[in-house]
Amino acid sequence: MDKRVPTVGPDTEILEAIEFLLRHRVTGAPVVDDAGNLVGMLTERDCLELIATGMDGEAPRGRVAEFMTTEVTTISPDMDVYYVAGLFLNYSFRRFPVVEDGRLVGAITRFDILRVMRAFMRRPRRVPARPSDDEGA
Repeated sequence: MDKRVPTVGPDTEILEAIEFLLRHRVTGAPVVDDAGNLVGMLTERDCLELIATGMDGEAPRGRVAEFMTTEVTTISPDMDVYYVAGLFLNYSFRRFPVVEDGRLVGAITRFDILRVMRAFMRRPRRVPARPSDDEGA
């Protein structure tokens, strides 16, 4: 889990938020209020929908709160990594916000799961003990 997660506020101007996503090279960002509570997610899809609806040649206007996704699937900090890997298979999300008591405490991405797998695969394997010749005689 990454505990340093770039976030935007619900009152951030949408063009500023798009610039934020581009600057941080992320496909989405949690939206948090002043108390650190997760109130939504702003994804590249939300931004694409904004552009696809057309603005009559005008730049999009408004605040993040008008465009963000408010029904967010979250996970808890103690959730099993194998379960989270299964969630990634069931959802098209690239990241899950990690929330504890309503507050954002981190995020986990598909890439994070791959790093866990790499560490697991590099870990020395335990060889089962063989019974000694003295046992069972």
